[in-house]
Amino acid sequence: MGKKVKKDEKGPPSDVFETLLVESRQAATVVLMLNSPEEDVQSKACEAIYKFVDKCDENKKVLLDLEVLDPLLSLIQGPDRTVRRHAIMALGVMCAHTEVRKALRKRSGAIPAIISLLNSDEDSVIHEFAALALSFMANEFASKVAIQAANGVEQLVHLLSSHDPDVQKNSVEAIAQLVMDYKARSSVREYNGLQPVLDLVKSEYAIIQRLALLALDRLSQDSENRRVLREIDAIGRLLDILAQPTLNDLHVMAVMVLSNLLEDPESLVLVRDNGALKRFVALITDAAPPEDDKKEGGKKSSSRTGNKKSAKETKGKKEDDAKEDAPFGGDCIIPTLPDVKVCAAKAIARSARSAENRKLLHEQEAEKMLTTLLSHDSPEVQAAAALAIGVICENVSSRDCIKEMGGLAPLVKLLNSEYGEVKEAASLAIANLTTANNKNCLEISRLGGIDALLMCLGEVREEVIANAACALTNMAQDEKLRTEAHAKGVVTALIYPLSSYNTNVQSKVALAVSAFACDAESRREFKENGGLQPLVQLLNSGNDEVRRNTAWAITVCGVDEPTASEICRLGGLQILQEIQTSASRHNTFIEAALQRLLDSNLSAKFSLYNHLGAGNIIEDGFFDCGQLKQGTSFKTLEEYCAQEMNDKRPVLLVNAKWVPSEEDYTASISSKLEDDQKTESSSKVKDTLLKSKSKIKNVRSSNASNRESPDNKKGKKFKEKEEKNPKEDDSQDKERESVLREPGVFCPPPDPQLFKYIEEVIDKILPLPSIRVQVVALAEFVSLKMGGRIPRGEVANFSWELPLNQLRFQLKSNVIPIGRIKAGIHIHRALLYKTLADRIALPCSLTRGEYNRAWNEVLLPDEDEDPLIPKFPPKRYIVDLVHEPGSLLVPDTQAAVSYMKL
Repeated sequence: MGKKVKKDEKGPPSDVFETLLVESRQAATVVLMLNSPEEDVQSKACEAIYKFVDKCDENKKVLLDLEVLDPLLSLIQGPDRTVRRHAIMALGVMCAHTEVRKALRKRSGAIPAIISLLNSDEDSVIHEFAALALSFMANEFASKVAIQAANGVEQLVHLLSSHDPDVQKNSVEAIAQLVMDYKARSSVREYNGLQPVLDLVKSEYAIIQRLALLALDRLSQDSENRRVLREIDAIGRLLDILAQPTLNDLHVMAVMVLSNLLEDPESLVLVRDNGALKRFVALITDAAPPEDDKKEGGKKSSSRTGNKKSAKETKGKKEDDAKEDAPFGGDCIIPTLPDVKVCAAKAIARSARSAENRKLLHEQEAEKMLTTLLSHDSPEVQAAAALAIGVICENVSSRDCIKEMGGLAPLVKLLNSEYGEVKEAASLAIANLTTANNKNCLEISRLGGIDALLMCLGEVREEVIANAACALTNMAQDEKLRTEAHAKGVVTALIYPLSSYNTNVQSKVALAVSAFACDAESRREFKENGGLQPLVQLLNSGNDEVRRNTAWAITVCGVDEPTASEICRLGGLQILQEIQTSASRHNTFIEAALQRLLDSNLSAKFSLYNHLGAGNIIEDGFFDCGQLKQGTSFKTLEEYCAQEMNDKRPVLLVNAKWVPSEEDYTASISSKLEDDQKTESSSKVKDTLLKSKSKIKNVRSSNASNRESPDNKKGKKFKEKEEKNPKEDDSQDKERESVLREPGVFCPPPDPQLFKYIEEVIDKILPLPSIRVQVVALAEFVSLKMGGRIPRGEVANFSWELPLNQLRFQLKSNVIPIGRIKAGIHIHRALLYKTLADRIALPCSLTRGEYNRAWNEVLLPDEDEDPLIPKFPPKRYIVDLVHEPGSLLVPDTQAAVSYMKL
């Protein structure tokens, strides 16, 4: 039996606490343990917190309320690596909560502390969760700035080359979020991060591939980054992905990156030279959907979870994995073939924004692919293809090419689509296809495009209205198409969109109005349907293009006097005058519109500017209401006639019209004879009607002679009028003034005396041999009709006011026909002279002065009889109508100044 050895039963030191296993079910208790001085306790507490917050978002908020952030931030900077690892794991997962991120942003040292864990001395787990925390923090712009300021981009770029897939995933995701800011894009390039990001596209993990493509999509929005990506053959790698059907879940994002790269002409030339562009176009056009897509209708969806899973958990999972993670949180749809086609069409549209690229795409027959996609079943594909056509057909050759390929018919069909985006894209394509291309306009009309475009004017989607108006404007350049559109109601259809609040719609529709309101019938229809009021209101727009196009539309509409008068009544003249005085809003179109209104409404022009040039021909309906101040609203003749008689200056009216037509006058006389003279014989009635018809023929002959007066001035023989009785009794005057008129239509007071003046002037003055003789004879004629010669200094004693007031009292109106005035001074004589001179094509101007002064100015050549002496330039003369009727006063002389001024 061996010797027994005595055991050492000595216990632990008295100053050491025995190991205590603590079991806690309260989060607050674990948070308190973070402040323990023992590293083992800290490590286990952090590990417990990590497992707790990884369960749900509510747990993250609970720990945030328990103020766990400050202890964790302190521990990730501690000396023990195990504690740092578990602390950053807990903090990284907590950053998924928005409130946690908000709290961390308020702590100035939080982001630098996390970035410090990205250095190469730390292990891969710390790198993984530090990068995860930064990927969450980078969702907010303020955090992006802080990460860049703390040199986080450089550290993340270095981690892209890590052998751990989870580190790669979180790092590339953080970079993808950071490069949404343009400053970070250049930082990634400066730290040589483009090549590592591109290399991750070859990763065996689907989630890393997607995140790498997402980062490339955002990085390639920088032109300098695109240059570097071309140099490292990024285009070739992306095309390789598109050539592999097994990678169809990456095709959409690959095409998105390609769309950015192909924006540069250098990239397009590169892919053209190596044949890659044709390969790309053929791949998108001729690819067939996978069998699974055909069975399931071409689209598969997968539910996504908001939690971040590691790349290892998603290894090898492709499109058929119902649980594959999205690049970032939220639900997502697995891309299928239609999505690739959509992105391909958008890629071409984006590349075609430059003229050089459009030319290159045309050479590669890109129109063929886009025309094919128009017939696709997916509305998204149709919209993307139509949009791309709308961009690429800004190239003139592409417009003809699309027509030859039969692309117009499906585009017109798409105008009737029930999808707003499809309509918008199709209308844009048609608007660009019809620009300066009459063949396309005719073909679209043949396909029923005008009806479809008119329907688009009533759409809710505003861009559809703008595009349709633009297309109709292009088609209006052809007279046949303009007539066809007018017959289908285009003028009325353009009125409602004028009230839109969208400036693009206002601008395009106003331009369309100017294209279609170019004939009298269209202007009448536009005016009668209330189109002028919203058009005039657009002059107040703050958009320069809207004001410019509206001014042009008013220039076109204001050609005829009724429309111009209505525009003035609606305040258009006042608005144009206000804009004319503005230095910022005034332009040549505003000036043209103002002049057109004034030239079409001489009454307003003379009242506002006190001058009518030789080219401003006074016609029936002209009235002089006196001088108006700038900005004063101009009233119509109807409004002046409706006013009660007052003591203000009378309105002088020019109206030599006799009867509207032969039939109306004959019918009125016949009616009167049947009612008042039933007892007279039928032969007497017949004689009366024959006299009436003869009188009308004489008047029409006078008007015809008036129109032919310029030929008479050139020496042509004046055509004699038919003989008529020079005497006309009072009963016939009353019959003329009481001609039946259409009810509800305003007719200005007639002036039979002015009609007689015109006849007399045509008979006696028009045949005179020279302009100078006509000027003098007409001056003598006007003076004689207005009370004769008034000696100098006796104008104040000339009795003209009393007869004028008596005439106003007799007519019970403030509107006085100029022919009824028998005693007039400067203003009355000058107006009558200008009126009669215009009827015989005798050029003269009318200028208003102060205190009822007005004068006429003519241009006359010298009187030298020698035909060899040049007669030009002609000289200016003031015609004396008051003191020495017929005298020609040289301007700036004492006599002329005395005549023009009081």
